[in-house]
Amino acid sequence: MRSCAQFYHSTNTLNKDETPMNEKILLVDDHTLIREGLRSILEVEFGMKVIGQAADGLQAVSSAEELRPDIIIMDVELPLLNGREATRRIKQRNDSVRIIALSMHGDRGNVIGMFQSGADAYLLKHCAVDELQDAIHAVLSGRRYLSNHLTDVLLESFATSSPGTQDAVYHQLTARERQVLQLIAEGRSTKEAAAILGCAISTVETHRQHLFNKLQVQSVADLTKEAIRLGLTHL
Repeated sequence: MRSCAQFYHSTNTLNKDETPMNEKILLVDDHTLIREGLRSILEVEFGMKVIGQAADGLQAVSSAEELRPDIIIMDVELPLLNGREATRRIKQRNDSVRIIALSMHGDRGNVIGMFQSGADAYLLKHCAVDELQDAIHAVLSGRRYLSNHLTDVLLESFATSSPGTQDAVYHQLTARERQVLQLIAEGRSTKEAAAILGCAISTVETHRQHLFNKLQVQSVADLTKEAIRLGLTHL
């Protein structure tokens, strides 16, 4: 069974039907090999056109606005701006674009968070290529798609955990506070964060203090733990 992230050139094309899917695709992943592997699959096997690639969440947002793709295949764990936040921003500006989340992680927080932000499908990176094609067909038909591997995981999670706590904390923070929290967890200095966000250092320091107050923590290490717990980054 071929993996979505497997890197190869195949001589077989279009095993679902004989009509190429001509939609334009934007690939977002911080690993070049994964982007190139997906590009090969989409162009050679599916007959689709990859019009751009992005290596972080900020690039994803700007590329989506500039290129206006039909579908974005979005890694969830991205530097500078995670996939959940990037998806939310892109969907606010263009609700018609279809976003397929692709991740190594299938935990409840990531899956539900991506769908809440506007994702149309969620796949694991070790999924079969046929499942990627199924997801593309589903989102182009206006339906949502969840990887078969995740159904049991989510049902078990709902049955054994207390809902709402993590999600409530996530939405307690503003979008800018969540981005600052991610940058802190990635080890960015206040000066670096200000340059990335295009704001004053004092503004970042204000957001940082708000994070300490809202999350009721005392150290950068605690902020990093909260960022990981909230699914903003994986370290």
